[in-house]
Amino acid sequence: MKTYRLEFTQELPADLDTAWDFFSSPLNLAEITPNNMTFEVTSPNMANTKMYPGLIITYKVSPLFGIKLNWVTEITHVKDKEYFIDEQRFGPFSFWHHQHHFEKVHDGVLMHDILHYGIGWGPIGTIANALIVNHKINEIFKFRSQKVEELFGKF
Repeated sequence: MKTYRLEFTQELPADLDTAWDFFSSPLNLAEITPNNMTFEVTSPNMANTKMYPGLIITYKVSPLFGIKLNWVTEITHVKDKEYFIDEQRFGPFSFWHHQHHFEKVHDGVLMHDILHYGIGWGPIGTIANALIVNHKINEIFKFRSQKVEELFGKF
């Protein structure tokens, strides 16, 4: 299976505590995901939950063509106010490993995402990535960047 790597960086005009509190809350993920994905956290009792290693989060999401899929991720690593990692356990990808890094910089926070993913399906997956998946993931992160600017402001 071929794996792909994408990186995204964004500076936030916010203090580290504020940024960490927002991004470490599973329910806020829906707020920074495009509406057309009909993203919904389905895990019970997540209202005051913060990320911790071993946390399982379940979602319903429509990544392509309006087809609703179940997605299950596990938070595998957390270093408070520095990073957390989510890994897919069940869902649309054969492999999903997403690192979320936070670093205090001059007047704000540098947020850096490193995403490794795989689709599977051999040559069909390679073609699907080239035609659809890579573009869709980049669109999602572009939306997220714009939404984060709306929420936190822009440098």
